[in-house]
Amino acid sequence: MAQILVRDLSPDIVARLKNRAERNGRSLQGEVKAILESAAKLSMSEAREVAAQIRQSLRGKMTSDSADLLREDRER
Repeated sequence: MAQILVRDLSPDIVARLKNRAERNGRSLQGEVKAILESAAKLSMSEAREVAAQIRQSLRGKMTSDSADLLREDRER
């Protein structure tokens, strides 16, 4: 796992992060990690681009109908 060091945060910001972490039942590190993970999620336009790439990669490939597979499994 990568590590990040954040320097020069004001004591007020650190106190607010600690309070937020306590409210959410996390450590300070866990709270900061959750905030960063949330901020790093794909934007809607990025998600659309990923979906378009997946659709393109599947174009022309034969796939089975999952309903048929479920029915066969239930009949066993």
